[in-house]
Amino acid sequence: MKALSGPRLRGLLAGLFLCAFAASSSADVLKVVVDDTIQPVTEEYIGRALDEAARNKDQAVLIEISTPGGLLDSTRGIIEKILASPVPVIIYVAPSGARAASAGFFILESADVAAMAPGTNTGAAHPVTLGGGKMDDVMKEKIENDSAAFMRSFVSKRGRNVEVAESAVRQSKSFTDQEALAQNLINYIAPSEEDLFKQIAAKPVKRFDGKTVTLNLVGEHVQVYSLTLKEKILAYIMDPNVAFILLAIGALALYAEFNHPGAVVPGTVGVVFILLAAFALNLLPVRFAAIVLILASFVLFALEAKFATHGVLGIGGIVTLTLGGLMLVDAPIPEMRVHLLTALAVSVPIGAITVFLMSIALKARANKVVTGEQGLIGEVGMAQTELAPVGKVFVHGELWDAVATANVAAGERVVIRKVDGLKLEVEPVTEPAHVPVAG
Repeated sequence: MKALSGPRLRGLLAGLFLCAFAASSSADVLKVVVDDTIQPVTEEYIGRALDEAARNKDQAVLIEISTPGGLLDSTRGIIEKILASPVPVIIYVAPSGARAASAGFFILESADVAAMAPGTNTGAAHPVTLGGGKMDDVMKEKIENDSAAFMRSFVSKRGRNVEVAESAVRQSKSFTDQEALAQNLINYIAPSEEDLFKQIAAKPVKRFDGKTVTLNLVGEHVQVYSLTLKEKILAYIMDPNVAFILLAIGALALYAEFNHPGAVVPGTVGVVFILLAAFALNLLPVRFAAIVLILASFVLFALEAKFATHGVLGIGGIVTLTLGGLMLVDAPIPEMRVHLLTALAVSVPIGAITVFLMSIALKARANKVVTGEQGLIGEVGMAQTELAPVGKVFVHGELWDAVATANVAAGERVVIRKVDGLKLEVEPVTEPAHVPVAG
């Protein structure tokens, strides 16, 4: 075999290096899975994924979504990031049986490529006031117009049916996957990612900035982008039910610490739990009136223990704690509010425990002190020497200097009335007179 010359060897090595570099730098598809309500953690998660895809120059970001809806502010933040993304974004409502309702419909329509799995639905994007209350007509019209204009601002540029998309906002219309495709709300129906990539292949995709790209994703590596540990913890404690439980247990622990100062453990647990709850609730729409109700419930529990109203104040405390839990998170959809079962499961046991702890504390404070100097007052001792009026008395196994209010002979009993440092003030024990009873 003929040996390779220097230039040929260098050329071969350079070619191998370029091939290896091309293989290692081939763009992937970054996949994001959203299977929860739309809230600040979701916005942060999607934003990080889009930034990561832009840094790696991936071909596309695939967001698989299944959501009942969520907060409008977070939805707007997500859509802003999708529209500004240099990497094409594919929104895929999956798996079968999933939905992209309310806020999810807005996000679906903002995508470069919108797709749904068979048996999914979307729509019902009518704006709802926080807490689900009834709006006055003027406010209702303002919010509807604002949401409809927001929808039109990106649906028209995506080349989709603006009128039908707007009907989901104004009339709360919902659409199956087939209806959405027929009315030009989505681009594809696909039972799997692989099938979706085959349908997209070699077809032009119009970006929000007007540019057209072609995506060839068949056979590309799909990399799942995971939540960070911080986001996983936040996503868990931002469940309103979990946040309410943390808040209630934290308040109970602090309550126990105040009634038993120096216990340390209840105070530490209480501070940690309340800080976690406050961190989560800071990211959620919270009614401050609900916080007042929760605090008022503990006041009622304390009054029940103090005045023993046979459960009237205790029941009142349970009712206010339950109402406070139900009203705590002022969210537009039921999935983002505290459930009635959770509120009752927390309120009834905590009410009973709080009343029990408070009653124990009050009884302990009412009992006579039996230790230290105060514990000697009222005790009966024996005069070891004559008290005229100063001498020695024996009490609690110890000899004490004592001064008597009247002369006391040695061996007589005395009762302690005051402790002054190391000296006791005593007086003789008066025996009750025996009154003869007529037979």
